[in-house]
Amino acid sequence: MFGFKNHQKKHPVPRKIGIVSLDWRDGQQSLLGTRVRTEDMLPILPLMDEVGYECIEMWGGATFDVAIRYLEEDPWERLREFKKHCKKTPLRMLLRGQNLVGYHHYPDDIVEKFIECAARNGIDHFMIMDGLNDVRNTEVSIKAIRKQNKRIIASIPFTLSPVHTVEKYVEIVKAYEALGVDVIELEDMAGMVSPQATAQMIRAFKKALKIPVYYQAHCTGGMADICCWEAIRAGAEAICCDHCAMSLGTAHPPVESFVAALQNTPYDTGLDLELLGKINSYMETVRVKYRQYESSFTGANIGVLTHKIPGGMLSNLELQLKQMNIENRREEVFSEVALVSRDFGYPPLATPFAQMVGAQATMNVFTGERYKLLSRESQNYILGHYGRPTGPIAEELKQKVLGSREMNTVRPGSLLAPGWEKAREESQDFARCEEDILTYALFPDVGADFLKKKYQFTNIYP
Repeated sequence: MFGFKNHQKKHPVPRKIGIVSLDWRDGQQSLLGTRVRTEDMLPILPLMDEVGYECIEMWGGATFDVAIRYLEEDPWERLREFKKHCKKTPLRMLLRGQNLVGYHHYPDDIVEKFIECAARNGIDHFMIMDGLNDVRNTEVSIKAIRKQNKRIIASIPFTLSPVHTVEKYVEIVKAYEALGVDVIELEDMAGMVSPQATAQMIRAFKKALKIPVYYQAHCTGGMADICCWEAIRAGAEAICCDHCAMSLGTAHPPVESFVAALQNTPYDTGLDLELLGKINSYMETVRVKYRQYESSFTGANIGVLTHKIPGGMLSNLELQLKQMNIENRREEVFSEVALVSRDFGYPPLATPFAQMVGAQATMNVFTGERYKLLSRESQNYILGHYGRPTGPIAEELKQKVLGSREMNTVRPGSLLAPGWEKAREESQDFARCEEDILTYALFPDVGADFLKKKYQFTNIYP
């Protein structure tokens, strides 16, 4: 009647679908401002280690910065504690290419040393991402991870704009495959991409690649569950989920729902719902304990199709607007985000460009004049110091920042002087190991204050 073809004779090839747990990194970052403390993660790890996840993502992203800035916790200690409890399940981190876990590019020797220490302390899977999908910004990281014999997942920020096409994305993932990554993970960080577009992209990846393809989507736009299903049908080997108590809103689909939905199908995950239920009961207590940090974006918000703000950015932007006493202008800021993104050449709103565009949009609204003030980060982006823009930058901005200068076109990291020995020398009075030196190198002011305070109370480093 509706012109649908009869697919009754076509049966999918049986294949177990893997599940990546995002609860302790992207899940809590999206819902609870990354404020969950290590002490509230550790008790449930023995049960999580029994589930059979592809891996547990628990480090990197904003967790490093938040730990030293707000929680007075050493992120390296969190990693070591997780490794003690997770004997069977690989641990995964989000590594922002040349940005590592910060918001700007670091010298090559800092990148190499950070990866060496992360691997030594317990990271098994490195998920690498560059906010512009500029593969050049991940080359040093990939080489360093390969040297450590760890698994490499190349995360592809998935967005919609006039300059983002299937052909362009395929070109990007083929470049990553040529560099030797083990997995491609397509991520709709804003939850704005339709199921049809998701399936089209996954099919294109599967046709072009010989390596596995994973899929991740945030629930902001209300389509993530359907997108995950379409990704599975299109050939994705794994999807990324949170437990029910840490899911939905700006986070990800619930693992329990997919385990139940896929049972007794060719895509059965093989995971134990009863065990997942026990874990979720504990997650519920964590959600309640940290409710003061909870994002108000707990349901679907189809406005994401316009502003394209990713889950983790929404909750943090909300907090920033409260602190500036302009929370009542939230929708105005959201509208401005779309305009700034256009003027910046449609960068995918992944870190650090989510923060950059969000901050610039907020500044535009706060001052009442567009681009009256340009943040240093925005200026560096326009100068080409973050990498190759995905689309053309507005001429007004180029003239304002560049003047008669030319935009940088070489790999930005190659312009940075080595930083390891300088950081070692500057931190010698308060750093007691290589991990401490890295904490200082990544966040000099906050890192120095954190380390000085830490060692004021103890003379023993584990």
